[in-house]
Amino acid sequence: MTLFSTALKNMKGNFRNYFIYFISMMFSVVIYHTFVSLQYSPDVQASIALSKNLEMTFRMASGILILFVAIFIWYSNSFFTRKRKKEVALYSLLGVRKRTIGQMLFYENLIISAIVLAVGILVGTLLSKMFAMLLLKLLGSTVEIGFSISTNAFLNTMVVFVIIILITSIQSYRLIYRFKLIELFQADKQAEVIPKPSLPFAILAAVLLATGYWFISLPFKTEDDLMRNYGVAFVGITFGTYLLFRSLTVYLLRLSQKNKARYYRGLNVVGTSQLLFRMRGNVSTLTLIALLSAFTLLATNIAFSQYYTNTEHADQHSPFSYMHISQGKAFDQQVKEIVLADEAHPIRAELDIPVIKSGGHTSSSELLPERYAEEDDKPIKMISASTYQAIAQALDRNTSVELADDQAAAILPMYNDNEWSDYEKEQVTIELAEQSWQLSFSQLIEERVLSWTFPDFVIVISDGLYSELAERTAPIVYKAYKAADEMTAVETSEQLMALTGAEQALMSSYYNVYKKGLEDTGIGTFVAVFLGLVFLAATGSVLYFKQLTEAHSDKDRYEVLRKIGVTRKEIRSTISKQSLFIFGLPLILGVTHSVIVVNAMSKLFSNLVNVDFTVPVLFSTGLYVMIYLIYYVLTVNSFNKIVNS
Repeated sequence: MTLFSTALKNMKGNFRNYFIYFISMMFSVVIYHTFVSLQYSPDVQASIALSKNLEMTFRMASGILILFVAIFIWYSNSFFTRKRKKEVALYSLLGVRKRTIGQMLFYENLIISAIVLAVGILVGTLLSKMFAMLLLKLLGSTVEIGFSISTNAFLNTMVVFVIIILITSIQSYRLIYRFKLIELFQADKQAEVIPKPSLPFAILAAVLLATGYWFISLPFKTEDDLMRNYGVAFVGITFGTYLLFRSLTVYLLRLSQKNKARYYRGLNVVGTSQLLFRMRGNVSTLTLIALLSAFTLLATNIAFSQYYTNTEHADQHSPFSYMHISQGKAFDQQVKEIVLADEAHPIRAELDIPVIKSGGHTSSSELLPERYAEEDDKPIKMISASTYQAIAQALDRNTSVELADDQAAAILPMYNDNEWSDYEKEQVTIELAEQSWQLSFSQLIEERVLSWTFPDFVIVISDGLYSELAERTAPIVYKAYKAADEMTAVETSEQLMALTGAEQALMSSYYNVYKKGLEDTGIGTFVAVFLGLVFLAATGSVLYFKQLTEAHSDKDRYEVLRKIGVTRKEIRSTISKQSLFIFGLPLILGVTHSVIVVNAMSKLFSNLVNVDFTVPVLFSTGLYVMIYLIYYVLTVNSFNKIVNS
């Protein structure tokens, strides 16, 4: 019998334990190979018309995936080596040399990893077209994707995972050298010390979490405020989560022991004692999983929310289908001919929007920050009340304005979460031709009328005041068109943006904004969802391995329980409760973290004001919980088979 054949035999004997590890690692290989395949795919690159983030996004995702998979494989391999310690000790006791045992473990890990790599690359190659089609579906592209095998993706995946496999195989090889023979035999009997409850640390855990939640929900006005709030929140949530598992859960479990009526009911005494006995060894794992779950859900929720609300963002960024500043009769006529020639997207409304630009300031610097004036010495854009009414009619809006000569209606800028209370009782001072006019804000209009440019400060003034100002300076005329089915006007948009002088005319197209947003958010959503699935598979597997390791250690204890009359049904019930605690607590904490942080971070995306985040959050969180539930059921069944069969 050779070492190689012995390694194969051991693998067959431990197939049930290797299976989840095999599936999780293979899933990681499939996703990584898919990412690099898409990164090198000429069809995908050709279909990304406007976004410049494809390569950078996939490079970052691949880097994160490499790091995470390496840690996951290392961590999972540690569970297997711990489980194999007694077997390794037996080989050593029978006289097998340490070097030979190390080589056998090295071969086992090498074989299983090589199989995983080969199968993962094969499956990833077969699924690459499906993933590419899914990505292009998210991007709204109709490009046909052909089946192809990327040599660059194959070599990239091989190099990355061969390095990881060699490192973990060396880790297995060193097992026999790291422990004495007696330590290997008694690996399962090394008792963990039951942690002592600490009321001060339990209170500190609750205080840190509450502080983190409070700080991340605080409003901010400056970048320094934002960094302070999020920095304190990160520290509070991270250390609060650790102390929650380290002290608060122990304290609560100890309190449950004092409830004698419940503690001695059924096998609660066994379940509670087991949780306490294993808690110290689970603290780091549960903390990491809770924080990683929160990060994964946060990234997925933010990415999906941006994708889900891309249409609303485009509507605010470009209220009209096409808009440009008049550059003279010849240029304007050329634009009009292109727009009218598109019979598939007939024009519903066409109008000129005269705009007066001036200098000035507001009584509150938060409404018109100094950086606006630094960017443009005339940061204030003004339109007349009658022009606004014409715009509202063209865009099918019900908003109306009635202004006196000393009043102004503010149009809410993009990337701004101000409310009417911020404008109420404030004034804007217009400075033009060495004269000034002071106006009071009487209304806040949330729907924009001009395509976004910086500085972004637009107000509506009375017709009388507008006429007076127009005599002192010539207005800039914006040409605006509203077309049917504007989000599909590809050819017209391309022709307009390709015109000579389009950049000077600040040419804007609803399709371009919508398409670029769709590409950027679609790529982000694709990466976030699939990285999230890898993280989920890995963290679920880690809990699965840890529970099974404990099951093998506790097998004799459960056998004693059966001998004294405890039924198998009662044992399964206590196993279910223990596993529910181990799986449920980090999941609940992770979901809570993510929901609170998403709610706070939505303020950073003020372009999505009045957009409902409920659907994206419920969808991603529900999917995460459902997959975690599958891991929970698998764990309970496997644990029960080990100790209760």
